[in-house]
Amino acid sequence: MYDPTVARLTYRALLGRRRALILSALPALLIVLSVAVRALSGADDQVAADLLGGFALATMVPIIGVIAGTGAIGPEIDDGSVVYLLAKPVKRPTIIFTKLIVAIAVTMAFSAVPTLIAGLILNGNGQQIAVAYTVAALVASIAYAAMFLLLGTVTRHAVVFGLVYALVWETLFGSLVDGARTLSVQQWALAVAQKVTDGGLVTSDVGLPTAVVLLTVVTAGATWYAGQKLRTLKLAGEE
Repeated sequence: MYDPTVARLTYRALLGRRRALILSALPALLIVLSVAVRALSGADDQVAADLLGGFALATMVPIIGVIAGTGAIGPEIDDGSVVYLLAKPVKRPTIIFTKLIVAIAVTMAFSAVPTLIAGLILNGNGQQIAVAYTVAALVASIAYAAMFLLLGTVTRHAVVFGLVYALVWETLFGSLVDGARTLSVQQWALAVAQKVTDGGLVTSDVGLPTAVVLLTVVTAGATWYAGQKLRTLKLAGEE
């Protein structure tokens, strides 16, 4: 289910100079903000939770997920170079699974690691806030990568739809409409993180069992369907 050659090509595409700079922008901003906030307000658990929840988890993680998930396959489909990959003797579900692993790894590296560093800067992991939001970022990275990889497989406008989901559905509707929070990757990740903290600074509107089931279903379902959609991309010689 994992092909090293496909993985190497995907890493090379995602971590090229231009895309790496884009991926690094938000993590760098988070670190700068954390240093500034710590210098101005000192170690404050509530401020740390607000910044990590409001910026890191709500904005940085989904946007990086969009870039990594759609970038793992979308550009190859858009420019037609995917036909060379599909011509290789590699099963198409294997291609999708390999690209998913790469997208998850890149999303985790550029979101969870900066979240942990920012949390340690803000309050030294008081009340386990830094670790809790790092866990949330890790969990969310898996679901976001699967969702946005699927988008990259089914539409040429994957980045647009991904940003609409991340910034409009999760950030806007998720904060205004109670029912929308149940269908939010952010809330599912927070339900897992809530079990890590010592206090009540990290909360979720979704129970942990529900969150685990939804995370599993969405990740597995998106991965399976992406594999099925890739099967429908026929090469000229296969017609």
